[in-house]
Amino acid sequence: MSTFGSTAVVFDLDGTLVDSEPNYYEASRALLGDRTGRDYTWADNEQYVGISSHETLALWKREYGIEASVPELLADLDRRYLALARAATPVYPEMRKLVERLHDEGVPMAVASGSSRAAIAAILAGTGLDAQLTTFVSAEEVPRGKPAPDVFLAAAGLLGAAPADCVVFEDAAPGAAAARAAGMRCVAIPYVAAHADDAAFASAELLVRGGQQEFTAQAALDVLASGR
Repeated sequence: MSTFGSTAVVFDLDGTLVDSEPNYYEASRALLGDRTGRDYTWADNEQYVGISSHETLALWKREYGIEASVPELLADLDRRYLALARAATPVYPEMRKLVERLHDEGVPMAVASGSSRAAIAAILAGTGLDAQLTTFVSAEEVPRGKPAPDVFLAAAGLLGAAPADCVVFEDAAPGAAAARAAGMRCVAIPYVAAHADDAAFASAELLVRGGQQEFTAQAALDVLASGR
C-alpha cells in the first residue's frame, strides 16, 4: 500500500495547479468590453475567483442584459481564454512536484474545476499535466457549481474513492466550502491574499496564508501522509 494509504487527491485547476487567472481576466475583460462596453478591472475579477465560468456568465447576462445565451457566452469566453492560455499558462512549480510525487506513489488523483471541460483538457494537455492527471470533471457537468459539493463528489465517484478519503487542494473560498460540504479534507492556498481570513478556510487541514509563494510540496505531503 502507498505511504498515503487510501487517500485520494482532488485538485482545483485555476489558481491552484496553474496560474490561469490573468488569462481569464483578460478574456473576461475583452468579452465584457465587446458585448457591453463596460470596463472590467482586476478588482472586479477577484469577486469571481472560485466561481464557475457558467455561473459567472449567467450572472453577467442577467446583470448587464446581454442578449446572447449562456452557452454562446461560454463558447466566446473559452475561445478568447484558450487563445491566451495556449500561449502561456504557467504551472506552479511546487504543485507540479507534488503531482509527480503522488503519481509515482500511485495515489488516485482528479481535477475538479469550474472551467469548461474543453478548457480543462486544453490546459492539462498544454502544460503536460495530462501525463499524471487523466481524470477530470467540470462544473458544467454537474447540477451546481462550487460552493455546492457536486463537482468534488463527482470526482470522488470517478476515482472510486469515499469522500472521507479525499483531500481537496483549493485556492478559493467557494472551493473550500464545497470540500467541506462534500465531507472532504482541504489544503487551502488562497489565490487572493485578502481572502485568507474567509470563514470557509477556517476548517482547512492546512492553510497556506501566503499562497503559492509559501506553498511547498513537502508540507502538503506531510499532511497527506499524516491522515489528520
